[in-house]
Amino acid sequence: MKKHYPLLLILWFLLTCISTSFAQKVSVTGIDSSLKPGDDFFMYVNGKWYNSVEIPSTQSGVGAYSFMNFPQRIRLQGILDSVSAAKNPFGSIEQKVGDFYASGMDTITINKRGYEPVKPLLKQIDGIKNVAAIMKYVADQQKVNNFSIIGFRVGPDIKNSAINIVNLGQTGIGLPERDYYFRTDSSTLFIQKAYQNYLSTLFKLTGIDAATATQMASAAYTIEKELAKSHKTNIERRNVQANYNKLAVTAIAQKQPNIGWQVFFAALGVKVDSLNMQQPAYYNRLDSLLTSVSIADWKAYLRAKTLVSYADFLSKPFTKASFEYSKVLTGQATQKPRGEDITDAVDKSLGHGLAQLYVKKYFPEEAKRRMKELVKNLKTAFENRINNLEWMSDSTKTKAKEKLYAFTEKIGYPDKWRDYSKVVINRGTYFENRLATSKNDFVYALSKIEQPVDRTEWGTTPPTVTAYNNPPLNEIVFPAGILQPPYFDVNADDALNYGGIGMVIGHEITHSFDDQGALYDKYGNVKNWWKADDFKKFKAKTQLVIEQYNKFTVLDSMHVKGALTVGENTADIAGIAIAFDAFKLTQQAKSNEKIDGFTPEQRFFISIARIWRVKTKDAFMRTYVNTNPHSPAKWRVNGPLMNFTPFYKAFDIKPGDKMYKPESERITVW
Repeated sequence: MKKHYPLLLILWFLLTCISTSFAQKVSVTGIDSSLKPGDDFFMYVNGKWYNSVEIPSTQSGVGAYSFMNFPQRIRLQGILDSVSAAKNPFGSIEQKVGDFYASGMDTITINKRGYEPVKPLLKQIDGIKNVAAIMKYVADQQKVNNFSIIGFRVGPDIKNSAINIVNLGQTGIGLPERDYYFRTDSSTLFIQKAYQNYLSTLFKLTGIDAATATQMASAAYTIEKELAKSHKTNIERRNVQANYNKLAVTAIAQKQPNIGWQVFFAALGVKVDSLNMQQPAYYNRLDSLLTSVSIADWKAYLRAKTLVSYADFLSKPFTKASFEYSKVLTGQATQKPRGEDITDAVDKSLGHGLAQLYVKKYFPEEAKRRMKELVKNLKTAFENRINNLEWMSDSTKTKAKEKLYAFTEKIGYPDKWRDYSKVVINRGTYFENRLATSKNDFVYALSKIEQPVDRTEWGTTPPTVTAYNNPPLNEIVFPAGILQPPYFDVNADDALNYGGIGMVIGHEITHSFDDQGALYDKYGNVKNWWKADDFKKFKAKTQLVIEQYNKFTVLDSMHVKGALTVGENTADIAGIAIAFDAFKLTQQAKSNEKIDGFTPEQRFFISIARIWRVKTKDAFMRTYVNTNPHSPAKWRVNGPLMNFTPFYKAFDIKPGDKMYKPESERITVW
């Protein structure tokens, strides 16, 4: 322990130089003092808000994190309303995003066209007579990023992360994940029926009679269910090693002859000798079904996939049918205003163009500078925790610290924007604009195959309220969208910022050391850098995390899926600890001066609860628990804190409090 004292002194000096003032600037309000913080800290901090807030009928939830993207879209919509009303030079970013938005808002033209834009595709499907024609249609649609039975993606080779390769993943289904086809509880059966009704409705909207539409929907659903049988579960897909199967194209062409891989790739314009087939069982099953299922049923399936993919680009009856199904999954009562949907479409289609306009207006450079300081401080705090781990050997600690300091850090927005110069956008053709941007995305992906990985590339758009860790690139990314309250506020004291964005930074750092991230080395390659005994101890600790979260109840008898959420939960537990260590070395933490009646440490923990202030519809939460690797908001607060001893001290948590765990049972991984 003594050998780490100089490190602590250096870090203390750095942080006190940065944080010289902690006068009250942002007040903490809404605390429900009628509740004991040790019984339910999430509700202690958020209860007054939670019990009074109304979820808008156009949303499935309200509050922080991903739900902040809804008000964020209002900001973006304001930019688009302005730029679309202006006269912009043809080919400029302003013209492209403005005219794309205007074309989506032109519902008169869209409704007048009905389903005319997809008629040529439906005619092509009608003409299919054999398996080769099925695969030709699939390849044609792949070129505009419309995936049906082939899950094609380009990304780093996780065992040689300097080079991009083709990855093929399981796909082909329309329900949220494979288990939805096989569960028989009333909630799932209701979703199954709603989905089949949705397919039938889409068929009827293209002129097919009701009886035939029902029959075709059943045929398409049956194929999906057969494909789902070969799918790995969400939990099984967390096995990084099992998802790596690098194979020669000649080998898979022999094993799966009906797919016709070499002809398929030639149709795409792809020259590739080898690829990673992430879930071979799916493609084996697909190959078999291509000949065992009738051509008529495959045509029904392709028709369903096409209409589902393009429904939101078509006239009102199609968008309404799409919404009627989605609200069963989300609980959202009414459709969003058109402007919000089209703003989202611009962000997905021309996201880096819209982002350039966003950061000019809303992202101060001061936020980027302060974030760099926070990331530096959190990394130093994490290094100190590594040094003090009792369960890890010195040799593994050295490797862990090498990986920590090899991070690429991306903050705010990229240094290099995506090039949309070859995308032609016209004001009167929304459907064609969507295809033009999708085709551009596909061509962009093709250009990366077997080329060096661009480590400056971003995997999300800068206005998005999110943060992520990408193990194959060993990077942590904090877009401009999340660098706002309640996560980050340049006017707030350190307690709020370290408990807010500091926790998020610590969380993302830890993802490089969670159950999946720990398998990647400092270069982003799946390569063992652990001593065997150390990794065994690490796995035992993550198993404790799984077991604890399995006990947390969400709705009725529904529980958090510990094995699905273990990576995120591990990152939450460690993220709080890392952020707290860094905060404790600030001047504010050492002063113990109260603000709003709370000590600096109490404000830190209150900030953690505020950043997960979320309320959702029950239908949304059921889907979320079944499919999302994150725990629900309440357990992102209470779960980590019940394992963190400084929280107990800050709020005098004692035996008998509902969140209390004996110190010997509190989980610490990092």
